[in-house]
Amino acid sequence: MIDIEREAKLGGDLFHKAILIMSGYLSGKYVPDHPLSLSASIAFEQSYEQVEGDSATVAEMCALLSALSEVPIKQGIAVTGSMNQQGEVQAIGGVSQKIEGFYATCKVKGSTGRQGVLIPRANVMHLMLKPEVVDAVREGTFHVWAADTIDDAIEALTGMPAGDRQPDGSYPADTINARVEERLRRFAERIAEFGRPPTSAGPQPPEAQQSS
Repeated sequence: MIDIEREAKLGGDLFHKAILIMSGYLSGKYVPDHPLSLSASIAFEQSYEQVEGDSATVAEMCALLSALSEVPIKQGIAVTGSMNQQGEVQAIGGVSQKIEGFYATCKVKGSTGRQGVLIPRANVMHLMLKPEVVDAVREGTFHVWAADTIDDAIEALTGMPAGDRQPDGSYPADTINARVEERLRRFAERIAEFGRPPTSAGPQPPEAQQSS
């Protein structure tokens, strides 16, 4: 995985660490019977100052899973949260300010009633929101979702089940994890096929046919 912020010297140490954690999660969760064959680049478009911290790790991971599964993410949901290599969503700082900031943005840009923020469940106990935001959540015009794992987050963002690994080692069909694993398996098989020497099958040149 290529961290464009690192290459451009616009990312801090904690941000770079988060990218490596994402790589560890992918390699530990998917295609255990194939080498992980993936090339991905992650960047914050039009960022002109240093990006630091790991609060965007869950958002980055879900964006990558969306790209691999080819299932779109709902664009009205803001995401904050760190993660570990087991896919557990971890607490971050400033959670109330982040929710209130996105709520204010939605008011300016136009509220649809379907917007909201996905946060780590570990941060729920820290919430101290303005009465206006609490009322909007109570009325169902703004939402706050809590996630324990990356699977929880991707389900909330796509509306599709993440899927748990079954006794036979596969993920259920029509789930995010099944789509991701199948795509990664195809990548691995394509690279393996590309590296094989050409076979002798097929029509022979005229001189070879005459000599035989």
